[in-house]
Amino acid sequence: MPSSLLWSDSLALGLDVMDETHREFVALLKLVDQAAESDLLPAWQRVVDHTQDHFDRQVMREVAHRVQQSRDLAMLREMSQQLGEWFLHHAQSMDAALALHLRTAGFDPLTGVVSMPEALPASVIHGCGGSVCSTTGHAVAGATA
Repeated sequence: MPSSLLWSDSLALGLDVMDETHREFVALLKLVDQAAESDLLPAWQRVVDHTQDHFDRQVMREVAHRVQQSRDLAMLREMSQQLGEWFLHHAQSMDAALALHLRTAGFDPLTGVVSMPEALPASVIHGCGGSVCSTTGHAVAGATA
């Protein structure tokens, strides 16, 4: 039951470094979907490592480097403020939607078992999958029961 995100131009942000990182992420998810049982855990670890590196590299390391060079501590205060605002939006939108989806499918984070796969979409989802956002854009292949 593949669930990989499919890369499309609608995911492109127009910033090469970010777009390349996101292409890599999509490719790694595809490797997880296609991995044999014996290769699944190492493939998943690559996704975890890539995700951690992505966050570290794109935000925190760049700010730390700039502050070390400029000694502009006000930049850290500004970054802290911006991260607080971003986190609030991220937790209330992205993480809340993911948590709702996982609960709806009966996902157990301790075992990784989805107890209600029938609650997963039976067809490809476009956009955010809701009625308030675009129906064009990236696609997520849904699992079937």
